[in-house]
Amino acid sequence: MKTLTCIVIGAGYAGIHAMKEIRKSLKNGEGSQPVRFILIEKNTYHFRKVLLFKPAVTDEEVRIPLAQLFPEGVELLQATVTSIATIEKKLQMLDATGNEQTISYDILVVAAGSVVRRPEASSGGLPLATLDDAQKIREVWRANLQLAATEANSLERKRLMTIAVAGAGISGIETAAELAYYVREEARQLGLEPNAIDIRLYNAHDRLFINGPEKVSMKLEQFLTDSGVKVVNGSRVLQETDGCLRLPDGGELPVGLCVWTLGLMPNPILEQWGLPVTADGFVQIDTSYRVKGATGLYSIGDCAKVVDPRTGRSDGMTCKEAIPQASRLAKVITADLNGQPAPVHTGYMDTFSIGLGPEKGLTWVRKWGIDLMLTGKLGYRIKRFTWDLASTIK
Repeated sequence: MKTLTCIVIGAGYAGIHAMKEIRKSLKNGEGSQPVRFILIEKNTYHFRKVLLFKPAVTDEEVRIPLAQLFPEGVELLQATVTSIATIEKKLQMLDATGNEQTISYDILVVAAGSVVRRPEASSGGLPLATLDDAQKIREVWRANLQLAATEANSLERKRLMTIAVAGAGISGIETAAELAYYVREEARQLGLEPNAIDIRLYNAHDRLFINGPEKVSMKLEQFLTDSGVKVVNGSRVLQETDGCLRLPDGGELPVGLCVWTLGLMPNPILEQWGLPVTADGFVQIDTSYRVKGATGLYSIGDCAKVVDPRTGRSDGMTCKEAIPQASRLAKVITADLNGQPAPVHTGYMDTFSIGLGPEKGLTWVRKWGIDLMLTGKLGYRIKRFTWDLASTIK
């Protein structure tokens, strides 16, 4: 009996869940077709991207070795895919040593994920886009506080103790809240006045969290204000130059640090692979995650345009949506292999959990037209649970 080769590209949230669910669905056993499972990832670890703000404020580890997640039954290839030949069912890749390899597949899942948007190079400041970026942000604000502790000039001291977060999506909200807590704690230890720390969150929209109801926006803003974050709605940062923000109204603000949190975009490598993509860069798939014009090729997660056929609504780029997609994908692949009707995508219910600093959070759920909010420690516990579930941490 021929051994099937099942490859998953990407070890983000969608990729690791896809591999786990497909393995469950395609069990090797008596009477079943043997399957070779391969996970291709450029790193040796799963990167917990939703926790990227953590190394910007603490030394918390946000990487999990893939060998820990998949101790057996999965071949882990550290490599970068360079092209996919959908007709021949082959892909080319460069391994960790730079050598080119070609591998054939029967089932291929593209879960290449997303990348964090970066500002223009001339915009100044520091983007929160990679682990190195996060660690650099932490180094800068800590160094600024140490300078402030000995600075005699009150205006310069105020500048060093001012941080702007440009971009008020969930990442920006969580980053600002964490900074508000940890920067103040550091200031206290250095003998500085914690309340003199000035953290501002710039939001281009007229309210926070435009995906939810206004009462959730108001609650979020109140939480941030109580935590020491000044929310500036209806304004965005144009540029940071030499310690000074430029704002659309012509105003300027002296700052010690500007952090850009500009949201996500699908991985730009997708077009290089020759896959069909939408105008905004997402892989084009049908309602059962099959890539258009290819056999045995599927895509889920942040890199795919996943649309609920009943409502026409697209899934967001969040880890909570990757989990049910992966579970349904495993059923789709099993059905396709057996020549049976496959399930179609169903959108996830309206729910978001947002971290608001250590042991604080807000979870919003809409069900049957009713909005439910859970806040404080309970909201945080739910958020922490979703973070851990997304990375298959028990």
